[in-house]
This record gives sequence, structure tokens and C-alpha cells, in this order.
Amino acid sequence: MKTPVIAIFDVGKTNKKLFLFNERYEIVWERSEPFDEIVDDDGDPCEDLPRLTTWVQSLLQEVLELPQFDIRALNFSTYGASFVYLDEESRAIGYLYNYLKPYPAEIRQKFYKTYGDETTLAMQTASPALDSLNSGLMLYRIKYDKPKLFRRIWYSLHLPQYLSYLFTGQVLTDVTSIGCHTMLWDFNQNQYHNWVIAEKLDKLFGPIFTSDSVLNAIWLNHPLKVGVGLHDSSAALIPYLASFQEPFVLISTGTWSISLNPFNTIPLTAEELQYDCLCYLHYQGQPIKASRLFAGYEHEQQTRRLAAHFNTSSDYYKQVDYDPDLIQYLRDSRAHSNNRFEDVKAPPLQESLFRHRDLAVFRTYEEAYHQLMLDIVAQQLVSTNLVLENSPVKRIFVDGGFSKNPIYMNLLASAFPQIEVFAASMAQATALGSALAIHHHWNTKPLPGDTIELKHYAPAGRYAV
Repeated sequence: MKTPVIAIFDVGKTNKKLFLFNERYEIVWERSEPFDEIVDDDGDPCEDLPRLTTWVQSLLQEVLELPQFDIRALNFSTYGASFVYLDEESRAIGYLYNYLKPYPAEIRQKFYKTYGDETTLAMQTASPALDSLNSGLMLYRIKYDKPKLFRRIWYSLHLPQYLSYLFTGQVLTDVTSIGCHTMLWDFNQNQYHNWVIAEKLDKLFGPIFTSDSVLNAIWLNHPLKVGVGLHDSSAALIPYLASFQEPFVLISTGTWSISLNPFNTIPLTAEELQYDCLCYLHYQGQPIKASRLFAGYEHEQQTRRLAAHFNTSSDYYKQVDYDPDLIQYLRDSRAHSNNRFEDVKAPPLQESLFRHRDLAVFRTYEEAYHQLMLDIVAQQLVSTNLVLENSPVKRIFVDGGFSKNPIYMNLLASAFPQIEVFAASMAQATALGSALAIHHHWNTKPLPGDTIELKHYAPAGRYAV
């Protein structure tokens, strides 16, 4: 008897993964492979799209031939803000340009001179002005910076929809992809922004689908229910929405720490946008207020610095236990000034206070690392408060890397003493969310209520953990 499963491709910047989930959403098969970047026509790093395309198609063919599984459905979650371009013959052309690619100043100036000031456009599109990270501006850049390539583009697909297209042949647009800081979507008018229509870029996009939609496809003589794909941050939220009814904030931690509040419908202010707040679109189309902090990246940079200074391994921090007495000492010590939560300046928070600290004042690695976490959580407090304001949230869930860090979790609990703080763990939240999004199309069993494990962290006194 074959086990009915759903296949999920989960494509990150470095690691590409395929999971098979059974009807109880347990992982029954998985494969992961790291990919090296290549360079684009300007010499900037970018995704190796031909390799990714081949890998996805050949790996699905491999698992379709496994005798123990009946693959009934297929979906995708990937990083966002990245377009794939198709020509008249539906072949991928150009490059999958990196969202960190430097943006030409003259193109940027031309855009805002034509369509209005940054603040107004950012408020209308719920997208901080982030240049290449606004995927709409990447397409605009190609139109004026690479006109020969632009003239060859017939369709423009965000990466999750490109992967779906490989198996359905259908050019689609998904709400979570256009709703993630793309500067394409007017959140007030609930349609493409006027600048998109004026530039005729909307002609390059397929029809809009919500992320709980599927297409019926036959691939290699195998019938499949194929999802339209999701932006990874939106996908990671779905297991929580399926499991918890009471209002909550999810802090999804990785390279970025993204605070997502699906229960805050207040429109973004200019100040919030300046502080790196934005809105995502929920997989069924509703706005989700979010704030971003580059905390995982900063943690990685600073632990390397600590390792070099104290002559330890780069991951020595994993052996450091939470020490409340050390926290108290750091807070009280005059030698470590500016380490109170109250001293944190307003965002944007691209780097921590710790970057500017002299490591020579710390007696041990443990002491320095506790200070790093104090600085990061101080900024996390400011960032998360931006989406908490005036909403009825009683719980904060933390998933990803920092959920496994006891120092971070204990400090966070003390930073939010009026809110229950939980470390949440589940097997592959992003992939699971992509599977749950199309649950009712392939799975007749009820949604499981035990996909998320929670560990409660109690506050040990405001700011003095």
C-alpha cells in the first residue's frame, strides 16, 4: 500500500530542499543540497537558475518513481523579491538577479522623479524603499538599463511561481509574492500601483491567485494537484494560523528576524516605513503588518568577531548557558554603558550596538556573548513593538534559529513581561506552511493540532533578566 504524500520544494538562498509529507504532515522523505552562486552579466552574484531548474525537475522525477509513495500534490516556497523572465517561447532568459544587487543611482532617481517621493510610494505600496529588494524596481531597472533584454520579456514570474510553471505550464501571480515589499501593489486600492500600469509592467504578469489555489497537472504521466507557490515568510505563518485562534505575533528568525502580526490591520505610517516596517499579503489575500531586523546576520558577524578575539570556534556560543547573574552584572556595570533597553535608538536596525563595543573590556567570551544578546534583544524589542502597537496580542511565538537560543528567549520574555513568550519548534515551518495552504485539495484528514511544539519562557523581572 503506497503512502499518500505531498511534495514540497523549499528553496532558500543557499540550501534547496525537497520534503515529502504524509497525511499527518510528518516528513517521510527529504533531500537537501547547497548551491553555489554564479555571477550575472554585471559580475554580481546570483542564483544558478539553469542548475536549479534541472535539479527541481530531475528530483521530482526521482521521487515519483519511489514505489512506497503516492505523490498526490506539489507546492513550493522560496525566498521572495526575485523574478524569472520568460521569452516568447516560454524559455527562461537573462538572470535571476539577486535582491542585494547594487541599484543604479540614475535609474532610482528617474523612477522617483517620475512617480513621486519615496515616502508616499512606500506608504501606498507598504514597501520600504529598498532598491533591488523591491522586485518591481528590478523590472523597472531592466526596462531602462537593459532594454534589449526587456524587449525579449513576455512574462515575469516571481521565483515560487516559476517553479510551479515548470510543472503546469501556466503563468500565474501569487498574492504572497506581489505583497512582499515589491512596490508593485497598492494596498489602499487593492490593485497594482498606478506606476506599474503606466509602465505597462502589469502586462507581463499572469492572473492573480491566492496561495490556497491549485492547478490540475499531468507530469510524466502522473496526475498532480500543483500549488501556485508561496513567499517563504508568508508560508511560515500558515501553521500558526491553522493552530491558534487567539491573536499572536510570530517572530520568524533566520538571517532576518521578521515580526509578523496578522491581527494588526492599522495602515502603515511614514515613520513605521522609515523603521523598516512593511506589509505582507496573507496567503488568502489579507494584509499582515511586519517589521524586519537583520539580527541573524548580525549575530553571525559578531560571533565570528568573538571567536577571533577569544580564540574559540565560530559556534562556541552554542555552549554558552544563560546566566541571569551575568546579565545583571552587565546591566549594572559602568564599564558597559548604553546596554539598557531604554538606550536603544529607533530603527532602522541594520547593525547592533555590539558592533561598536570594545571587546577588550570583557573578561570572558561568555560575558561578551551575553552582552551581544542584550544588544540584539534590545533592538528586537523596538522592532517587534512596531507591529504590536494597538493590537490585542497576548502571545509571541519565536521560530527559527533564535528559538533554540536560551539567552535570547529569556531576555525576550523579560522584555515583554505582559505577553506570554514561547519558543516554537516544528519540522520545517516554511515547507509545512506550503503543504497546509493546499490541504483541502489533496488531504481528506482533519488538520493536525500537534504540528507545533511550544516551550514557555517566563519573565524574570522587567529588563533585569
